[in-house]
Formats: sequence, C-alpha cells, structure tokens
Amino acid sequence: MSPAGPSHLSVLSREAVELLGPRDGGVYVDATFGAGGYSRMILGTPGTRVVGVDRDRTAIAGGFELVDRSEGRLTLVEDRFSHLADVCAAEGLATVDGVVMDVGVSSMQLDEAGRGFSFRLDGPLDMRMGQDGPTAADVIARASEAELADIIYIFGEERHSRGVARAIVAGRKDKPITTTRALADLVARVVRAKPNEIHPATRTFQALRIFVNEELDELQLALAAAERVLKPGGRLVVVSFHSLEDRIVKNFFNERSKTAGGSRHLPEMARAEPSFRLLTKRPLAPGDDEIAANPRARSAKLRAAERTGAAAHSSGAPPAWPRLADVMRGG
Repeated sequence: MSPAGPSHLSVLSREAVELLGPRDGGVYVDATFGAGGYSRMILGTPGTRVVGVDRDRTAIAGGFELVDRSEGRLTLVEDRFSHLADVCAAEGLATVDGVVMDVGVSSMQLDEAGRGFSFRLDGPLDMRMGQDGPTAADVIARASEAELADIIYIFGEERHSRGVARAIVAGRKDKPITTTRALADLVARVVRAKPNEIHPATRTFQALRIFVNEELDELQLALAAAERVLKPGGRLVVVSFHSLEDRIVKNFFNERSKTAGGSRHLPEMARAEPSFRLLTKRPLAPGDDEIAANPRARSAKLRAAERTGAAAHSSGAPPAWPRLADVMRGG
C-alpha cells in the first residue's frame, strides 16, 4: 500500500479517485485500506459505499473512527486483497462499481521498528504485513543458499545476490540472524554503496518483504479478482511502487484490453473479447510538489482501466519463481 503522509492522503490520491469516478449510489472496494486515504476521498461523494480490505490488523483498527463517522457507508474487513471477490460475496455484493489498490509497504509499517520492515530502524526481523505465517527471520534461517540467491535476485533485482546469500549462510552458522540491524550490517559488508546511492541493504530487504508476504502472487490474484467483481463500466485503479509490481499491472491491463487473435498455426483459436478498456495509455506519476512533500512517492505509477461487458479472462499458469511454502518445507 502507498506511503500515506500525516494527513492520511495516499500517493496520487486525487488522480486515483478522479479516475475511479465515485458517484452517488456506487459501491467501491478500497483493496489496500492502509491509513484510509482513498476511502476518505471516496466517501466524500454522498451516497457512496466503501468496503475497505487490509491484511494488517493495525490498519483495520486505525480505521474504526472513520467507520463510526461514515454512518454505515464504510465496512472494514481484515483479509488479503487477493480475496476481494470472496469479501464482496460475504458482504452480499455480486458486483461493484470500482476497485482501487496500491501495493507494497506503507509508511506506517516502515516507521514502526517492531514490524521489522526497515533497515534504518533496529527491530525483530519480521516483515509480515499480517499476523500469521513465517517471518523474514524464519526464511533467513531455513532457506538454502541457492534459494536465498534466487529470492534476492528475482524479488530484489540485486546484482550481488549470490554474495549476499553466501554471507547470510556463513553468518547464520555463527549466530541466528534475527534483527534488522544484523541483516543490514551483514549485507553492507558485501554490497558496497557509493555516495548518494541507496542503502546497500535496500534490495535485499525489498526481496525478503515481497517473498514473506507473497506480494507479487497476491497482486496477480487481486487483479483477477477485481476483473470478476467489477460490473460493466466499473473501474480498476492501481498504484504501484517498483518495477516488478508495475510490470504485472501493465501486462494484466495490456492482455485484457486487446483481442486475442488466432494465428496461421492455430486459426481455430477462440478470440477472447477485451475485458478492459485502458484509461491510462501511459502510467501517471506524482508531481514535484507531491514528491517534495513525500519523497517515498517518487517511484509511484498509476494505471487504470474500465471494465467492459465481456467475460473475465482465464488466468494463465503462475510464474515459476520461488514460493514461501516450498522454501519453508524444504522442497
């Protein structure tokens, strides 16, 4: 979810809600509730209803005041946003008018040392957005050197992934790696940063966070779920914060907005009608003022599309990248 500032405004909030187009009587899903920035703005349109979803119990608890002020128009659900279709069904909603989501870690999570997301704050090496499942420390302790190298390279795009993995395996033989400071110091001995470059542990921490929370799988499932619940004319707005996320969103929208044709080899192939119409040919980015007010917004990209009346497309095979369950069971 996007880094929200002190006023609880989500990144690109004005642009996102304008593209969502809330209207009186409309029902909308804020799929990554966070600090409630998008929900507040949607509820600013009289007669709207919002279902807010977040896997972080702290975020849900922080939204109770907004629920009280919404006079029954806001419902909060603690769940993964990949389950948004099931959440809607449980709320008696067969279809909705719009879904907005921003993906990644929030400022609230980064700024709390006890959550273990930040290499700048010493705390337990946790990194879980929810309350269940293995922690980053569990992964560090259990994964093989080859698995760690793959995780750090694929999800962190770290060129020195093999060296970092080798150092982690050597380091854990002497002492369990259980704090953010211990891991950051270990990585910094392998990855040398030049002045004005990002912290040497940035990519490794990103990789572990994405892996522990299964963020890219969650995003793909959430996009497909939104496709199923949006009514014709309903809109899907997504804000992402790094290239891996944006690539998934871009590919999803491109695949769903073009008619799949046959070929001379498979002329009988059925043509799937486009299930979305693109609203943003190119991603929108924050302006200079927003970046100055919130430097964490600088990498944000917003993409949006409108649902057509065509049937939802079938989902393809999941990517062949490392998965949490496999690593934890030693498979």
